[in-house]
Amino acid sequence: MTRPVGQADYRTLALFRQRLRRFLRFSERAAASTGLTPRQYQALLAVRGSPSGPLLVGELAAALEIRHHSAVGLVDRLEGLGLVRRHADAADRRRVLVSITARGERTLARLAAAHRAELRAMAPTLRRLLRSLGAKT
Repeated sequence: MTRPVGQADYRTLALFRQRLRRFLRFSERAAASTGLTPRQYQALLAVRGSPSGPLLVGELAAALEIRHHSAVGLVDRLEGLGLVRRHADAADRRRVLVSITARGERTLARLAAAHRAELRAMAPTLRRLLRSLGAKT
């Protein structure tokens, strides 16, 4: 049985959301400092973080929860910046894969390191907030 949501829960949820928003603002500024939008940074993360290697454009769209045509435009812009490249899938030449370039790797590495450091700094507060909500951390 779940307990009713009390005043302390509302306060904790508000603080948690505030901390998440603070992280998102940090992320927006960090991406902008390299000339990227937050969505472009997310796309680079999705491509580089894919366990299966290069992503199909449709897989990128799914990972970012955007429409296929929006992912195509996003890849166009990233390709124009020299951060990703398109290539045909060797198994099915009709399918287009997206992989990160060396320039994209360097840009992403700087951003990912900054994000990791920010999350590590936030971790104790986030853990405390989650514990107060009864979540296992």
